[in-house]
Amino acid sequence: MSAGAALAVIVFMGLVGHQLFKRHETFDIAYHVSLLCGPIFLGTALLSPSLPLLRATYISAGTYLASLIISTLVYRASPLHPLAIYPGPFGCRLTKFWMAYVSFTGQQHNYIKSLHDRYGDVVRIGPNEVSIKDPSVVHAMLGPTGLPHGPMYYGKILVRKPGDMPMLGITDTAEHLKRRRPWARAFSGAAIKEYEPMVASRALQLVQALQSQQGEVDIGKWINYFSYDFMCDMAFGGGSELLRDGDLNNFWEMLENGLPPGTFVGNVPWLGPYLARIPALTADLQKVLAHCQSLTVGRIQRGAQRRDLFHYLNNEDEPETQPPPLKLIVNEGVVAIVVGSDTVSITLTSIFFCLATHPEAYKRLEEEIDRFYPPGQDPYNTEHHREMHYLTAVINEALRVYPTVPGGVQRCVPHNSNGVTLGSIFLPPGTSAWYHQLFAYHDARHFFPKTDDFWPERWLLASGRLSFSSFSSNIDEAKFVHNEAAFVPFSYGPMNCVGKNLAMLEMRVVVCAVLQKFRLHLRDGWDPRTYGEGLKDFFVTTRPPVPVTLVPRF
Repeated sequence: MSAGAALAVIVFMGLVGHQLFKRHETFDIAYHVSLLCGPIFLGTALLSPSLPLLRATYISAGTYLASLIISTLVYRASPLHPLAIYPGPFGCRLTKFWMAYVSFTGQQHNYIKSLHDRYGDVVRIGPNEVSIKDPSVVHAMLGPTGLPHGPMYYGKILVRKPGDMPMLGITDTAEHLKRRRPWARAFSGAAIKEYEPMVASRALQLVQALQSQQGEVDIGKWINYFSYDFMCDMAFGGGSELLRDGDLNNFWEMLENGLPPGTFVGNVPWLGPYLARIPALTADLQKVLAHCQSLTVGRIQRGAQRRDLFHYLNNEDEPETQPPPLKLIVNEGVVAIVVGSDTVSITLTSIFFCLATHPEAYKRLEEEIDRFYPPGQDPYNTEHHREMHYLTAVINEALRVYPTVPGGVQRCVPHNSNGVTLGSIFLPPGTSAWYHQLFAYHDARHFFPKTDDFWPERWLLASGRLSFSSFSSNIDEAKFVHNEAAFVPFSYGPMNCVGKNLAMLEMRVVVCAVLQKFRLHLRDGWDPRTYGEGLKDFFVTTRPPVPVTLVPRF
């Protein structure tokens, strides 16, 4: 075979390689190696009769990779691509590496919001990926017959073996539902009732810790400590005393340092198996895993002192059922502790920030707390929570203004399907789609007036618990918009947040306990804009300090 014919064969293999990877994108290293190296070796063999071996190898590799890359980029940018009808930045059509970089900075929610402001409700943010802010897609996309988890979850968690993947990262719907069963038992109404004493104990410890502080405190830091200590109690029966000892092992620093690499890989998940093997990138995450493994081992050694999450994940409530591997329980525990503590922590911090910057809402909530939990009454008792409608409105409004996961939720159209239609939006097989609830929450078509403001009264107006005539200012009932179908703070459908009821319990207890004992004042001269501008989304949310002075009320 002549050199020219050999080059033509190599180019053809590059085109075929593009089609194979497009249809069978995988996380399997052996598949990647065979796809990249096999054609190069074959091309070298075809060229070697005409060229020296080393030169034949260079030319084969260069020709194959060039044809593979050019074919991929041309197709992604062309009108032949099935997502070509959706607008978006040209660079995002070509590669996910740009979004990976933006995500690494924690600012993807701000960046994608700017894209929606420019392009509309549907934006192409990757070669095979769109972002949607239209809440009419929620049921079709996230509901019982909706789409499975997207590949972002698989890549972000940086787990090497599929068998070790925690529930959050499972993309197969049937397997996800199977793995969710012990979680559902762990967060049943009866189970949550048993966790109430743990919540009360840690909330009391939080109040006592705040009482011992002198002068200014970062309220967010202490909320972090409460959330983490409680989740360790709830997940593994104990093992953390940040409220008592402080963060002596720099757990939160390790966690926050370990988040950006996972967020980067979430955008290019096929890189996960490689980057997970680079110690410099995963060192902090591995320390977090080691810490959680020590909690697991400690729980096994102590035995079941009470029914905790481990009790259910290890199938201790179903002795006839084989317990899962220890590694899997460790990974599930990491998700429970990290995600469970962060979502509550960010929302509680946002609640206290919003109240401190909105005196009228603060006063009204304080009056409600004093009515149900006057001085001398136990604020850790949950019996009045369902009657505290303004407290619920405050929590909902904080979740609307500052969602726990600003980056939204990702789903993927199965490769073996015929595509899916979400309202007027058709998504072809293999397309990843995000629903960014943050943008719907801040859209006047769904929440009006005071769309971007913290205004708990909107929830009372929508429920009929407050009349429009009660406002001295002009609130036009005809123009009032409250699209509660757009409000999915704990996601929606069979893959929603299994711990949402426990999270609401924690938030209600802590808000009642803290506001019964203290009055919060932001530090004089501190710019409140610092809070919103300093939020960073790495799937869990990091936030800037919120400096407050706590004044005892009684």
